[in-house]
Amino acid sequence: MLVLSWKLFSQTGNIETYLLHKELERDIETDELEMTQPEDLSDSTFS
Repeated sequence: MLVLSWKLFSQTGNIETYLLHKELERDIETDELEMTQPEDLSDSTFS
């Protein structure tokens, strides 16, 4: 999807397409970050 949004932006110069591309890029980075961080297994109710 990133390739498609970038290709469309590069062909049209449409700023909204660029903003869509950046949003998709951020979403992918966030998803990757969440996948690499271990989950917090501690339960605060037992503290």
